[in-house]
Amino acid sequence: MSPVTERIVRKKLSDEVFSRLRSLIETGELKAGDDMPSERELMERFGVGRPAIREAMQALAGKGLVEISHGERAKVLQVTAESIFRQVDLPAKLMLSGSSASLEYLKSARIFFERGMVREAAARATSDDIEELRDLLDKQGRNIGDSELFINADMAFHQKIAQISGNPIFAAVSGAMLGWLKSYHTEMLIWTGRENFTLAEHEEIIRAIEKGDADLAERAMIKHLERSRALYALKNNKS
Repeated sequence: MSPVTERIVRKKLSDEVFSRLRSLIETGELKAGDDMPSERELMERFGVGRPAIREAMQALAGKGLVEISHGERAKVLQVTAESIFRQVDLPAKLMLSGSSASLEYLKSARIFFERGMVREAAARATSDDIEELRDLLDKQGRNIGDSELFINADMAFHQKIAQISGNPIFAAVSGAMLGWLKSYHTEMLIWTGRENFTLAEHEEIIRAIEKGDADLAERAMIKHLERSRALYALKNNKS
């Protein structure tokens, strides 16, 4: 029996710099809002050239850990649930564009998620929350006929329901799913009377939340999302 070979792969210099800078952030030596050391400081500290520092900084920016601005020092970013989901935004959209099955899975996941969110809203909503939901509904009604503004108001309505939970992760999940679905929302919505179905269903959801009736709110949300799920489709109907 031949011995197992464990090959040692030498890291690129930029990968090693990336690991060390990431460690400085993870340990708190560099905190959110801090300026990163200058390129020259890092070159001297790690004994590497400028290209390795720049590659490592670009990698940190790609991970959402730092922000690079032209002519200024890079700054350490505050990592949030929202910023984490932004990192997977493009891969998620590419996955969805690849098959109609993936889009159907996302629609089902959204229904599963929002039925829970609307129950939370029914239990926790304040009078101010109800007023904000009604303001969003009024805004949506004023934008009938303008698909972009109407859909944006629709998204804001559903995201507000998630925000009522007080949990920033729920709000981030909601925003991510709504953003991914928006790419596949077809013009089927903008038919005569079709927008009015949405407005009426949103009103029904608000009334249930205002009553504090979680069961009624969940039924209203499921009815609304099951009807509207057909409005999301791949442009070229890939399978």
